[in-house]
Amino acid sequence: MIKLNRPACPYPAALENGNYKHPRNKEALKNASFDKCMYCESKISHIDFAHVEHIKPKADGKFPELEFDWDNLGYACPKCNNAKSDKYYAECPYINPYRDDPDEHFFAAGTFLFIKNGSESADLTIRDIKLNRPELLEVRFTRINEIQKTLNACHRCTSPVLKQLLLDELESEASEDKEFSFFVKAILAAHAA
Repeated sequence: MIKLNRPACPYPAALENGNYKHPRNKEALKNASFDKCMYCESKISHIDFAHVEHIKPKADGKFPELEFDWDNLGYACPKCNNAKSDKYYAECPYINPYRDDPDEHFFAAGTFLFIKNGSESADLTIRDIKLNRPELLEVRFTRINEIQKTLNACHRCTSPVLKQLLLDELESEASEDKEFSFFVKAILAAHAA
């Protein structure tokens, strides 16, 4: 999970008219999260339809006043959105990447996401949204394995020009628009130490 910046709502009239899924607004959420799920960082639109997620749920009359509130909407993959469902704990809310800095709550070790500093909100987020589900660990492993291959090539390389190209590639792969960038940054930081 990475820190996200919420853009201004491009089409407030849609929310006022009871449409929180309007294409212009959904596109703004998509762009703000780099077409990645706000929770698991999986790229979405090339494999599935993304959900407009209600951070505080509208279901069961929990937060009906927030159903069309721009600050309560996010971009999520179906797996995370369905896992979260209508759960919400006011005393210990899920990590909200538009509000919270995930770096303060989580750390990545290999393919696993762990809590930092005993963060109960992070613990609930990982457990309820299933951020270490087996299929997610598998795709993270594939991504990290590719990064590791590039790191190994970089360490073996004797050509300064090629080495710089490999380092530039690694830096690019850690950018926030790339899938699982939180994990890629962690592996690069581990190798820099």
